[in-house]
Amino acid sequence: MAEAPKTAKRDALRAFEGEARSLWDSKKAFEVNAPTIEEFPNTEDLHKVHPKFMACMPFPYMNGRMHLGHAFTFSKVDFCTGYERMKGKRALLPQGFHCTGMPIKACADKLKREMSMFGKNFEKYEELALADKLEKTEINKNVKSKVAAKTGNVTYQFQIMLSLGIDITEIHKFADPYYWCEFFPPQTISDMTAFGAKVDWRRSFITTDANPYYDSFVRWQMRKLREMQKIKFGERYTIYSIVDGQPCMDHDRASGEAVGPQDYTGIKMKVLEWSKPAQDALAQYTDALKGKTVYLVAATLRPETMYGQTNCFVGPDLKYGIYQVNDTEAFLCTERAARNMSQQKIFASTEIIKLADIKGSPIVGTKIHAPMSVYPSVYVLPMETVLATKGTGVVTSVPSDSPDDFATLSDLKKKPEYYNIEAAWVEGYEPIPIIETANYGNLIAPKLCEIKKINSQKDKNQLAEAKEIAYKEAFYQGIMCYGEFTGTKVQDAKPKVREALLKSGEAFVYNEPESLVMSRSGDECVVALLDQWYIDYGEEEWLAKTKKCLAQMNTYTSETRNQFEAVLDWLNKWACARSFGLGTKLPWDEQFLVESLSDSTIYMAYYTVAGLLQGGSVNGHQVGPAGVKPEQLTDAAWDYIFKVGPAPKDTDIPESTLAALRREYEYFYPLDLRASGKDLIPNHLTFFMYNHTAIFPESMWPRGVRSNGHLMLDSKKMSKSTGNFMTMSDATIKYGADATRLALADAGDTVEDANFEDTTANAAILRLYTILEWSEDQVSKADTLRTGEFNFYDKIFENEMNKLLLATEAAYEATYYREALKYGVYEMQAAKDAYQLACTVNGMHKDLVMRYIEVQSLVLAPITPHWSEHMWGKVLKKDGLIVDARFPKATAPVDRALDEATRYVRKTTKSIRDAELNLLKKKKGKAVVNEFKANEPKSLKIFVATKFPEWQEGCLAVLKENYQNGVFDDAKIRTELGAQGLLKNKKAMPFVQEQKKIVNRDGPEAFNRTLIFNEVETLEKAKEELKRTLGFHTVQIMTQDQCAEEDTKAAESAVPGVPSFTFKNEAA
Repeated sequence: MAEAPKTAKRDALRAFEGEARSLWDSKKAFEVNAPTIEEFPNTEDLHKVHPKFMACMPFPYMNGRMHLGHAFTFSKVDFCTGYERMKGKRALLPQGFHCTGMPIKACADKLKREMSMFGKNFEKYEELALADKLEKTEINKNVKSKVAAKTGNVTYQFQIMLSLGIDITEIHKFADPYYWCEFFPPQTISDMTAFGAKVDWRRSFITTDANPYYDSFVRWQMRKLREMQKIKFGERYTIYSIVDGQPCMDHDRASGEAVGPQDYTGIKMKVLEWSKPAQDALAQYTDALKGKTVYLVAATLRPETMYGQTNCFVGPDLKYGIYQVNDTEAFLCTERAARNMSQQKIFASTEIIKLADIKGSPIVGTKIHAPMSVYPSVYVLPMETVLATKGTGVVTSVPSDSPDDFATLSDLKKKPEYYNIEAAWVEGYEPIPIIETANYGNLIAPKLCEIKKINSQKDKNQLAEAKEIAYKEAFYQGIMCYGEFTGTKVQDAKPKVREALLKSGEAFVYNEPESLVMSRSGDECVVALLDQWYIDYGEEEWLAKTKKCLAQMNTYTSETRNQFEAVLDWLNKWACARSFGLGTKLPWDEQFLVESLSDSTIYMAYYTVAGLLQGGSVNGHQVGPAGVKPEQLTDAAWDYIFKVGPAPKDTDIPESTLAALRREYEYFYPLDLRASGKDLIPNHLTFFMYNHTAIFPESMWPRGVRSNGHLMLDSKKMSKSTGNFMTMSDATIKYGADATRLALADAGDTVEDANFEDTTANAAILRLYTILEWSEDQVSKADTLRTGEFNFYDKIFENEMNKLLLATEAAYEATYYREALKYGVYEMQAAKDAYQLACTVNGMHKDLVMRYIEVQSLVLAPITPHWSEHMWGKVLKKDGLIVDARFPKATAPVDRALDEATRYVRKTTKSIRDAELNLLKKKKGKAVVNEFKANEPKSLKIFVATKFPEWQEGCLAVLKENYQNGVFDDAKIRTELGAQGLLKNKKAMPFVQEQKKIVNRDGPEAFNRTLIFNEVETLEKAKEELKRTLGFHTVQIMTQDQCAEEDTKAAESAVPGVPSFTFKNEAA
């Protein structure tokens, strides 16, 4: 007989997937509609009579297949939707597809370039790669050939497409960016359907002007915002790609999401006399520099300290350029800084004109004028830590207030020869008191260097600490003690000093990205000053409304709420238009497109009507069931549909059709839950709140946002480059849909990064298969199972199921799916196993076995719907679909006394077993008198205490007397315990400490230690099971006052709730 394949269990479970999907499709299970006006005309109690739930996640971007991280976020809304259905609600889960922006366009453009290099089907790639290999071998292994520049270690876009499973003869089609919008949505629908998604696909759509219906909706939204003066036009600084020729917003970036412009004051330090090496280095550029005044330019965040400049620093090994500003001026800085300046109207044009190249080392020793400095002239000095990636590469030095500057200047003064400088360049340049601070005087940097024992510029850790202290102390506590604004708080003086510098022409406003931003086209982005359309986020009245929305919203975790609050405090103007890419044209200025984070803020409302308008045609090229054409959807029609305007007068859309569309919206809105990765809080999710508060009334504001961390794969970051990567489809094929979903539920519930584990997914396969096999076996022999009244263990199992059901329900309500698995599956199964063991002799009760199978199928239905559907229809032979069934309810309130008794029996059993095992661990070579033999007949005596020892009661009385408002008075407790002589008992203090912990945990009711169950009765009911489980021939249960004299000592250690016991071999 052939050996069963190792994947047999998985394959058996996967067979249920197609069966379940066929059932759902035939019943249109996930097509959810609002009650029609004819069914329910009244809107006032619409949701009371017909409760609803609507959830969604941010639509995925259509430049590839969905990965397991997408699946993790989606699982949150899918599980939630499944649960809410089981609570009797019309639960809607729609799913759209995002195509707006640069990513698709950038990939399509890459393919065009690659086709020009390698041919339509990239047939020349192998030929060029081989030629490159031969050329490198024959000519020089260390010299890279021209062909290698084309075919070297590069991952081409066509190779990425191949990795997505696209045939090489089909890839050329993707050079058309709109083809991506046709190809990937059906792939995504297929992947999500195989995953078990409870999506109403009739409501799906793509974005951009490729979809005329959604295009009309976004145009309405933009016009609406402009009418409300939320969209404005003007100059503003924005992250910009010179290569792309347009703003580079978050979704256009390969890296640097949420990075914004950093505002600096650019300080112009005029060159008075070049150093001799600089003169030599610049001799070749004499003609280019003729007639130009050259300035070293530094970018500072602290213009108020410019009075104290003693020098400026350059990086001796950095490369600098001298760039033309206008006909008479030139700036010395890094090329990176020049690129930024070229786009900020600092230069005469956006063209970057480099007049000269020079390294940092020759510039050292150049005499310059530092604006506002008390010193008429200062020198350029070397500093090893100057970065080319931040600021301009020129650093102005204020040693009175910057610990880094003071430490470096001190080093240079100590060893001028070592640093190749002349002593005259540093002698006499002492720190100048500029700012008076309460804690560190008026020379804060030297003081902090002294306190932190900073001896050199190499003490990086101490300098970082000192820098943070110096900045905060000066900014928040400092008073100016030098210059025009003496006596003014630094916070107030800072903008005034900056304004004075700008007015004098010795400074300019300079911006650059806060950190590196790369566009998807591979360009390092800059900051540009542009005339552009922007959304005025942060406007005072609008911000107040959005904060109110957040206050009313369920964020599920305090971390999510805190992050939203922090973003609302800093978020302001946001460019809403771009020149290139895919999208909707800005209605009043069609040279621009609406950017991808601005056309995706209220589309959840569009979901409500998309089914009637598009009817499942994701690109909107077919008219949907409502019979409305895109051109009929005027602004007045949209206003009426979304209840922000009266019925339109000049429309040819039938009134009944408009009413039907409006009913879908008013029924499903507001959105109940939006699940998303936490990385979208700084942009998309905050814009989502802002736009809802602008356009919709308060009753339609979102009710909940649930954020989650990123998903790791086997405790490592998911990454295509390392191979630690998995798509949703990969996981579904490898483990099956339900095992994948269960492992995702188990991966994590918090905002911390979650972890999908291969071992968990494989264990899920085994667990589901084992429950299935056990259930089939029990159902097949159901008629042989015990019936009649419940015995003690029947009642325990029923009570445990009820208790765990309530805990599972609470977990589902809180969207804590790992918790739902813990109570509804793992602990439920453990309770079943314990019950089955307890029923070894008399057998399990039929009603409880069947209830367990039903409960297990139902509580898992939101997470493992295919498996549950099989259990429901094929194993339990139930009518209808399990996805339409109701979530199970407890058969009775949880019996606390029985619950306590259950734990008591299990704890006692464990204590006896542990004591027996300990007794059997004999020391080697040591003879044992009256050796206990576990496998021979043995008897057990259990002693029950009817009251607590007097010393314990005395201790508890003292504790209770000295407990007020949740706090113990430890001093009084110790005094009174001593006065009553209780401290003489060595057990007293450990007991007191333990009781304090219990009271702190459970509250003052913990002082009442009276048991809520009868110990003797409980043990008597459990006696036969104790015999069977522990293997004792006889078991005697007695109270302390019933025991024989020989057992007195053993019985004395018993306290209520913790019996004592003895056991021995019986006489032959």
